[in-house]
Amino acid sequence: MKTVAVLGGGIGGLATAYYLSKSPQVAKVILLESSGRYGGWLWSTQRSDGAVFEHGPRGIRPAGAVGLNTLNLVQDIGLENEILPVPYSHNASKNRYLYVNEKLHKMPSGLWGALQTVSPFSRPIIHSIAKEILVKKGKEDDESIHSFVSRRLGKELADIAIDSLCRGVFAGDCRRLSVRSCFPPLYRAEQSRGSIVLGMLLGSGQDQAVRPGALAKRSQEESWAQWSLLRGMGSLPEGLADWLQQSGKAQLCSEAAVKEMHLSSSGWEIQTDGGTISADHVISALPADALASALPPALAPLSKQAQEISYVTVAVVNLEYQGAILPVEGFGHLIPSTENKGVLGVVYDSVPFPQHNSPKGVTTRLTVMMGGAWFQEVFGSPDTVSEESLLAVATQAVRAHLGAGYPPSWSKVALQKNCIPQYYLGHWKRVESMRRYVAEKNLPLSLVGSSYDGVSVNDVINSGRVAVEQLLGPTP
Repeated sequence: MKTVAVLGGGIGGLATAYYLSKSPQVAKVILLESSGRYGGWLWSTQRSDGAVFEHGPRGIRPAGAVGLNTLNLVQDIGLENEILPVPYSHNASKNRYLYVNEKLHKMPSGLWGALQTVSPFSRPIIHSIAKEILVKKGKEDDESIHSFVSRRLGKELADIAIDSLCRGVFAGDCRRLSVRSCFPPLYRAEQSRGSIVLGMLLGSGQDQAVRPGALAKRSQEESWAQWSLLRGMGSLPEGLADWLQQSGKAQLCSEAAVKEMHLSSSGWEIQTDGGTISADHVISALPADALASALPPALAPLSKQAQEISYVTVAVVNLEYQGAILPVEGFGHLIPSTENKGVLGVVYDSVPFPQHNSPKGVTTRLTVMMGGAWFQEVFGSPDTVSEESLLAVATQAVRAHLGAGYPPSWSKVALQKNCIPQYYLGHWKRVESMRRYVAEKNLPLSLVGSSYDGVSVNDVINSGRVAVEQLLGPTP
């Protein structure tokens, strides 16, 4: 395989290009990015005084094979000395809150927490866990997250905890999201063991095997719950882009939006703003709808399915306050949709990563997440909403939830349009059908990224690795 084109320069496209560049079977990798910046939703602002603010993901979990895989990549591109680890013993790991009935409530943690009745819940969590083992296995091939958790653990947990969790992770509605696609381990646990609890204890199969490098082993030995980087998460795609440019095999093209793609006898002809590029194979890390608009009319069935994948818009509002304003120490708090549809949650950035605070005096950094599946209902069209109105809602939430008695000293509003795909019921069937179509037509095309196999940074990076290994075999 002489030339492989990677469409999209977010973390998925960069990781895919990285794995391709390590394969001796590939002579050239061409990465096409429509904007002037690599990294997609991984985007950090480092202010002149050194303070760091995240406008997308702000920490990565090292858990599981996909977590170890990401740490192996971080080590390989030379960023291991910039890691900021947060162990499970840290307050940011132990203390997570819900904002219910206009009050902060610490989520139960550990065995003692599970044995107690903790507000806003009406009984100890252990009751739901004990009963779960006796619940019969579901018969449907997919189910909403809310229905699944209500059936197995009770409606109260689904209404409060799971509703909030899905808003925090997917900015989505747990009554519409698919448990099979959003939380595959839970679905597999019930299918293989008849119980979430038994599946978690005994294993439910399908776990990948990733050999941990020195950095990944360190994360296990030191019990990391999450990690970031000294200059912010944006330095991960920056590091990947630098590694690729030095590899001698990759050509990175920014301001190169893909306009059209045409199949030729030898592969693809890709029309961009800057001209036409030929490639033997294409790996698309574009959002599914962006890929659909570029595919040729002959592949209309594939385009149609890609266009059916939905996305939500999230307003990310970074705030800095002078002094220590937090009434509690923890990672942050989430808000169920019954409490406030527009505000999804508030992250206490200064607690897990104080290294990102301004060195000049005591400050508190927060991030307010807003909108998601409720964006249009609460704020109207993303194309017409003003940054001033979003900032006003965010600061009012901090005032009401955390008691901030004065306005922030610094703020930034980032409107992330269509940033998180929504895996609604049947998503797994659609993705299987798309990949089956590609295989049956023998198309020189692979699909990676958050539109298909998981929305986390770890999932997206791993999807690039899996696609390259399916195409070329294991990478060195």
